[in-house]
Amino acid sequence: MRVKILGSAGGGGFPQWNCACPNCRAVRTGTFRGKARTQAQVAISADSRFWFLLGASPDMRAQIEASPELHPREGVRQSPIAGAVLANADVDHVLGLLLLRELQPLRVHATESIRRILVEDNSMFGMLQRVPGQVTWSSFAPATTFPLLNASGEDSGLRCRALSLGTHYPPYVSTQRQGEFKPGEASLGLIVESPSGKSLAYMSAVPEISDSLLKEFDSADVLLFDGTFWSDDELIQIQGSGQTARQMGHVPVSSAGGSLSRLAGLRRPRKIYLHINNTNPMLNEAGAEYRQVRESGWEIAEDGWQFDL
Repeated sequence: MRVKILGSAGGGGFPQWNCACPNCRAVRTGTFRGKARTQAQVAISADSRFWFLLGASPDMRAQIEASPELHPREGVRQSPIAGAVLANADVDHVLGLLLLRELQPLRVHATESIRRILVEDNSMFGMLQRVPGQVTWSSFAPATTFPLLNASGEDSGLRCRALSLGTHYPPYVSTQRQGEFKPGEASLGLIVESPSGKSLAYMSAVPEISDSLLKEFDSADVLLFDGTFWSDDELIQIQGSGQTARQMGHVPVSSAGGSLSRLAGLRRPRKIYLHINNTNPMLNEAGAEYRQVRESGWEIAEDGWQFDL
């Protein structure tokens, strides 16, 4: 299985369009010791011919153009992107589906709750249903293993299993409507197994690290983990108000209960942070936070990275 990190930033990308935090200011002035990043997006393939997206980033078009393996190869309109797997209904995780609306047959794997939010509650997603067979939806339930299929039903050889991580749906879903959906389908992590038996754990939004999650991570070969915020009060320190990282559904990197501490005992997986918010100081490669992460055995994802499992 080939894994390509198309985007590695949190929602809004880095720099963020309306942000003048120290990180974003330094990037714009050319004084930042680090790299700009697009919003988190991962693509996977068993054969380097047909690709599946984990999520659908709003930065999808630029990410495709920066990745030759995702360019059309045959005919006038024929993309190697065969489908997507959705882990939640957050705007920065699903909006890219609308960029794939040009009558390209696709299969979208999602829980029934997420499918209903997009198809029944948001009229814009009707753009994905203009002609028969434009998008085929395949439902899955957490904790069950399912094959990744293309639009015509061909099996890619990749297997996926979703882990329930959170119970809160995005703010744009009304409280009344949320009551109609299953809490365990709100926010998911994905375990993807390659035909060779190796596995990728994709965890871009993790509100809490349980002992059962630790066992899952310790059996993976690569862990792509939520690196959104360095500290729990990061946004409050910068803005003077707002929610904590945990209130937003993200365990912070630092502190006694943070991911650096809780995941320090993992020995098997290659550990990579992604979905990194523009305010996170570990983006600064000249900073103490960056050094602490690297010395702890972690990598910080960059756009364009790829590896094989």
